[in-house]
Amino acid sequence: MNAQEYLFKRRLLLKAVGLAGMAVAMPAAYAQLQVDILGVGANQFPISVEPFANNSEAPEDMAKIVGGDLMRSGVFRLVGEHSGAPSFDATPNWKELNSIGAQAEVVGEIKKTPDGRYEIKYKLFDVVKKQEIDQASFLSPVEDLRLYAHKIADRIYERISGEKGDFASRIAYVTQNGPKSFGIMVADSDGHNAQTALRSREPIISITWSPDGRQIAYTTFETGKPTVWVHDLSTGKRRQVAAFKGNNSAPAFSPDGDTLAVALSKDGPTKIYLMDVNGQNVRRFTSGDSIDTEPVFSPDGQYIYFTSDRGGNPQIYRQAVSGGSPQRVSFGNAYAISPAISPKGDLIAYIVRSGGAFQLVQQDLATGNLIALSQLGKNESPSYSPNGNMIIFATDTGGKGVLSTISSDGSARTRLSVGAGDIREPAWGPVIR
Repeated sequence: MNAQEYLFKRRLLLKAVGLAGMAVAMPAAYAQLQVDILGVGANQFPISVEPFANNSEAPEDMAKIVGGDLMRSGVFRLVGEHSGAPSFDATPNWKELNSIGAQAEVVGEIKKTPDGRYEIKYKLFDVVKKQEIDQASFLSPVEDLRLYAHKIADRIYERISGEKGDFASRIAYVTQNGPKSFGIMVADSDGHNAQTALRSREPIISITWSPDGRQIAYTTFETGKPTVWVHDLSTGKRRQVAAFKGNNSAPAFSPDGDTLAVALSKDGPTKIYLMDVNGQNVRRFTSGDSIDTEPVFSPDGQYIYFTSDRGGNPQIYRQAVSGGSPQRVSFGNAYAISPAISPKGDLIAYIVRSGGAFQLVQQDLATGNLIALSQLGKNESPSYSPNGNMIIFATDTGGKGVLSTISSDGSARTRLSVGAGDIREPAWGPVIR
């Protein structure tokens, strides 16, 4: 089976799921994702996240959201049991914090303002140095409380680790809840606040985000064959940008958001083409008799990585956007598909096959060193978080499609699932500014 046959047959199985009898009606609102922490990293930073003062006035538990973000990253370990919120202006109890092993403390308060918004204040203390190292205040409408909690977690992550946080980001994924019930959902990075972007009676695959996070592109089968659409998330308006003869699939935005790379079979075997984001100015990018698909741009926009069977079995290649010959990137496995490039451009994650099972691996692009990040199973569709420290991918548990996240060093793992149906095709979006 060649690369294209595998990719489309694997994904067309989405149509067959439920023909075996799963005919659950799609509810008016999809269920929120359930997040289970399966493993945590070693040498975690111990931090105490205190309950926010006056939090009973707000519908969201700010400390719980902040602490959950930090813990899911695998970088932090929550310490201390809290019976109540300390005063926001009180001096930390350094002796007690030392006794529980905390090296940092987070305190905060939240107050409802006369116009119905919420004033949020937060402080971060270095317990070892006994000093305040960060503080911030925000004014938030009620619907953005979770967003500002994620932003606070991002500040903490950056202040302590030295790297940008990415908790204030979103994920998109496909749900199936019956043979003719598919949807695109967009949720916070922790799986909460899930919103429906699209509902369809036909399968949806290959979701990708625009660099500004305002649009997604994807492939649907709603016209009877795969076609590519670009969808504005704020307005819900969408436009079809690739509906040529044959297959139209696997869109990828360029880093500047002006160009789409897509896989088209309009002139014969599936090749990579470039087009303006409005679907105009279509030009062929790869050549030869091979099947080339699943393009993704490097973060600097200089290369496109893609899956190709030009060497026999599917492998990962890259080719300069300015032109030239493709170079093989993946080695050591007879079958490699679905590349994802880390935001720093130093790592590539992809799926390899061993027997009849699939495994998520990660390769250092400079050294070629390869590590396995998942067990063998039905693993597919990796996507990096905005800072590159986590990867989300689709897998299978108990015969049901679920999503998993794993840290790029393999040490921290979570599983995201819904009560009924399958979820697949995840894509991690940029941080919300």
